[in-house]
Amino acid sequence: MGALEGKVAVVTGGNSGIGFATAKRFVDEGAYVFIAARRQVELDRAAAAIGRNVTTVVGDLSKLEDIDRIVAAVKADKGVVDIIVSNAGFTEQASLDTLTPEHFDKTFNLMARAPVFLVQKLLPLMSRGGSIILVSSAMHVMGIPNHTAYAATKAATRSYARTWAAEFKARGIRVNTLSPGVTDTPILDSQSEIKGRDEVVKMYLNIIPIGRLAQAVEIANAAVFLGSEQSSYVTGADLMADGGVGQV
Repeated sequence: MGALEGKVAVVTGGNSGIGFATAKRFVDEGAYVFIAARRQVELDRAAAAIGRNVTTVVGDLSKLEDIDRIVAAVKADKGVVDIIVSNAGFTEQASLDTLTPEHFDKTFNLMARAPVFLVQKLLPLMSRGGSIILVSSAMHVMGIPNHTAYAATKAATRSYARTWAAEFKARGIRVNTLSPGVTDTPILDSQSEIKGRDEVVKMYLNIIPIGRLAQAVEIANAAVFLGSEQSSYVTGADLMADGGVGQV
């Protein structure tokens, strides 16, 4: 029996990278997973790779009506949620002197505002307790230039986990953040448009104590821990699966 046998999970940004790896690992451990992302073609590709026990829902998490669509799909099909993985995100760099209101709003709407209303709207379906995993980033404890908005949203999710861990304790719901380090996923490419991917990777390797990038499945393994009873005494915490980059 898997660590998540019989559980129902929602994973946003489940079409690629950490979200896809997490959804696949959850299914491998016995869960049924709803994956949400903006593009149906990518969702279909992810669902085919996962192979079973997965439903796709198209949605832009920055739009409340799309969150409602995700919730409606889960309610109609399963009627319950045990695990929420709020993972949808992107990286778009901007120095403070070039940062625009559009960049700021786009970043905060998806990675700081959306998790609040995703959890709010799914909360009534968490009738048997469960686990909420907010994917943050090691960057929330670091100072890396050109990430004013991005890092701030990740600090916000860390704050949410503390608040909600206290707020939901009577419901039997645990809330934690999962903070990856630099992970070899498509989102890394968006940081490489100016310097090139090899230069960006080289820069990060110079500061990662473990000496390599993370693989998405390594972050997914940490999500399995937080979603399962293996972490039954863990709430309000920040699991930094970061290769040491935010630690030393």
